[in-house]
Amino acid sequence: MNAHVSQGGWPVLVLNADFRPLSYYPLSLWSWQDAIKAVFLDRVNIVEYYDRAVRSPSFEIQLPSVVSLKSFVKPTTHPAFTRFNVFLRDRFSCQYCLSADDLTFDHIIPRSKGGQTTWENVVAACSPCNLRKGNLTPQQARMFPKQTPFAPTVHQLHRNGRLFPPNYLHESWLDYLYWDTELDP
Repeated sequence: MNAHVSQGGWPVLVLNADFRPLSYYPLSLWSWQDAIKAVFLDRVNIVEYYDRAVRSPSFEIQLPSVVSLKSFVKPTTHPAFTRFNVFLRDRFSCQYCLSADDLTFDHIIPRSKGGQTTWENVVAACSPCNLRKGNLTPQQARMFPKQTPFAPTVHQLHRNGRLFPPNYLHESWLDYLYWDTELDP
């Protein structure tokens, strides 16, 4: 049900049964159609609404902006090793020059020299740095990553994800997203 949702499409923030987002980055969003379907299937509770309704000949329902799952989904304890999660761990910046442009990933110890594709051997790198380092070790290239690569926890990825809010945040979502921000007096 995690459909791609556009800004004008009335996206719905999906919370776990404990009222925490299923994920921060990418933010756990459903289309309004998927949320309405989940309401009718009795899988979610509506927590917040938009000021907009959809109508049929027999009923009208206000569009949900925030829903919570009725059943708790146990969060994963070990994040998947994916290109996206490597970028998220490295905060979407090249670990050699800190550029955020044209990111790829680089094997610290090249595969041809026995390096493996693991959390501890892969970092985000911009294309120019990746090409410059090429098939060399950090010592040979005299290029060392800004941080030593590591296997992140889900908590670390969530913390990094909060540094990159999505382009669209509806005001009704804010009470459920950033638990560590300062409260208004």
